Formats: sequence, structure tokens, C-alpha cells
Amino acid sequence: QVQLVESGGGLAQPGGSLRLSCVASGFTFNSAYMMWVRQAPGKGLEWVSGIESNGVSRYYADSVKGRFTISRDNAKNTLYLQMNSLKSEDTAVYYCAKDQNRGQGTQVTVSS
Repeated sequence: QVQLVESGGGLAQPGGSLRLSCVASGFTFNSAYMMWVRQAPGKGLEWVSGIESNGVSRYYADSVKGRFTISRDNAKNTLYLQMNSLKSEDTAVYYCAKDQNRGQGTQVTVSS
């Protein structure tokens, strides 16, 4: 079965950086389109970024474009999200996702 395990969240100051990781198993990672989605307190799920299986084509929500970078290492079955210039509105639980499957999430809090 699909398993996705996120890590790397924490507390960051506005303007700071964090790098999220997601280790995947239970499916052919190097053939899968992967995504990051997030859920802020009291809000619904928001798609953040996606990356094609070959890692070449990447997509971003307007709210994170120019600040976040999605990447993957198919040899390690790992998805990443480099988050720079963090803002308070980036505070959310971040999930790695494949189709309708998500991991348990990792909390990102941006606060001074």
C-alpha cells in the first residue's frame, strides 16, 4: 500500500527557510506525479506544488511561486519542498500526496 512519511517541519521566523522531505514506499515512485498540499488552521486543503515523474516539469500555486522549490530524488524515493522567504500565512500542516493518498503531515509554523 502507498506510504508517505513527511519530515522537516518546525518553527521558523518570517523570512526564514525550512526543507520538507517525504519518503515514499508501496508504489513505483519514479513513475508517479507527486504533490505537496497544505492545510492551514480552520481552512481546507490547498494544493501547493507538483512535480512530474522525471522531475523536469514543476508546478506551483501563485501563493508560493518564487519562494518554494519542489524536487525529487527517484533513487531515494524521496520528495522535497524547499521553502524560503516564509510568511505567517504559510503556517499549516504540509502533506506529501500521490493521487488521493497523503502522509500524516508535518507542521510548519511561521512566527516571530
